[in-house]
Amino acid sequence: MVLLSVKFSFPIKMPFKHHVALLLIIFLFVFPSQQSKDCLRLDETMLVKQLLPEICHFIHTYREGHQHQHAAELRASASAVLFSLSSNNFSAVFSRISTRLQELTVCSEDNVDVHDIELMQYINVDCSKLKRLLQETVMKFRALKKPAQLAVISSLEKAFWNWVEYYPDEFTMLYQRPQSDMAEAAEKLFDLVDSFAESTKRKAAVWPLQIILLILCPEITHTISKDTVEESKANKKLFLDSLRKALAGQGGSKQLMESAAIACVKLCKASTYINWEDHSTIFLLVQSIVMDLKALLFNPAKPFWRGTGSQNADVELMMDCFVSCFRINPHNNQHFKVCLASSSPSTFHFVLVNSLHRIINNSHLDWWPKIDAVYCYSGELRFMFSDTLNRVTQGTGTHAPLRMTPSLTFIGKKTTSLKFKEKATDLDTRSYKCLLLALVKLIHADPKLMLHNPVKQTPEMQSSTAELITGLVQLVPLTNSTQLSQEAMEALLVLHQPENIELWNPDAPIETFWDIRYNIPIKSLSLKNIIFCMVES
Repeated sequence: MVLLSVKFSFPIKMPFKHHVALLLIIFLFVFPSQQSKDCLRLDETMLVKQLLPEICHFIHTYREGHQHQHAAELRASASAVLFSLSSNNFSAVFSRISTRLQELTVCSEDNVDVHDIELMQYINVDCSKLKRLLQETVMKFRALKKPAQLAVISSLEKAFWNWVEYYPDEFTMLYQRPQSDMAEAAEKLFDLVDSFAESTKRKAAVWPLQIILLILCPEITHTISKDTVEESKANKKLFLDSLRKALAGQGGSKQLMESAAIACVKLCKASTYINWEDHSTIFLLVQSIVMDLKALLFNPAKPFWRGTGSQNADVELMMDCFVSCFRINPHNNQHFKVCLASSSPSTFHFVLVNSLHRIINNSHLDWWPKIDAVYCYSGELRFMFSDTLNRVTQGTGTHAPLRMTPSLTFIGKKTTSLKFKEKATDLDTRSYKCLLLALVKLIHADPKLMLHNPVKQTPEMQSSTAELITGLVQLVPLTNSTQLSQEAMEALLVLHQPENIELWNPDAPIETFWDIRYNIPIKSLSLKNIIFCMVES
């Protein structure tokens, strides 16, 4: 085996044994293929007794929101290794989860340790493994204390998405050839969870899982779409009716409305993994809620907000909804126009741009529409880029260097003009820098999305391309925004690839190239040399 050096900065106050364990975790994460081919297979007993507890330690200790400077790195590395190990050692991980569930069924304490239950959300599960998790939960759910029940509810939901996203063909097949044992376990758990949800707070907690459990039962979903249903299925039909009412604001509770929004986004997202040619009843269910869902999430006059600390989750929810709606019907673009409008909050713009990025980079299913379906909005996206660039350049001065973290800062302030009438605050500037960085990455991801000019004449094409390149050139020398500068440089390099130069102005690409290069001086010597070499080759 060829050993490579792995550079990693260990937390200063970490105990030595954790240094050693983390080295092993990183080694396994970096060399998963070598481990399986060149190393002796780890004995399962040793895995459970030594390695698995250490991995779990990092996941549980450095939870989201932990203040340790390396918390995110430790958690991400440990989670990735656990996912990898569970592929070939599922029984060991499952045994740890099952043992903890059994212990908690006889635990009399209300303050229980649910960490091992939460391992469900980090493991690699295919259809058969998800079925085992469901069946195990069905046997033990009723005897668990409330904290453990809530942990199971949350973790099973994440396990479902691990299955769908890593084994989409299996999920698609479920709607072509329903599995009775999967549906049986899902229905039993639905009924158990339904009995658990005796209050508004509990209903809000379980609705997202309940919609997933129904999705796992294609035949039941079809049955409850009828006007009359048998008594054993009545609670499923009542659940869907309650979901629709809450989504439309008729549920009498803001908490239920928010939970309904989450559940319905998950329904829409799951439906995109089912082939439309299968004519599943789930599509009728999606059509019955999608208009109310978009009206709730994409309302510029009343942006969706669940409260302090929820902003990242709210943005992620909106992005899931945006991408799912695009995949369901790329031509139903009302929410697209809302997010493009200059009068909408900057959060909407960020959701739009990052959703487009996700569509570009993740379209592996045959029936998912491609990004060219929205090339017609290239002009509006270029305007957004110019507008955001102006706001950032007018708002920057002696600000600290930009640090992009998972915690994004956005404002709900409306904007109606390209020009600033007042000096931007630090909050404004950070918000627009995040948006500008996302736009620059979008140029890098698919240059044609920003260069497309289907109806413009040659002078207008050349002018719009020149404006785009000028904006990127402005960003390259920025010293207070290193990441933005680097991304702008990479976007310029992509735009200068021969196949993309032809898009600058398809009617006269060579003339346009030399005219723009002559009128836009690139001051970065390294960038200039790289571009020169690319053009020469």
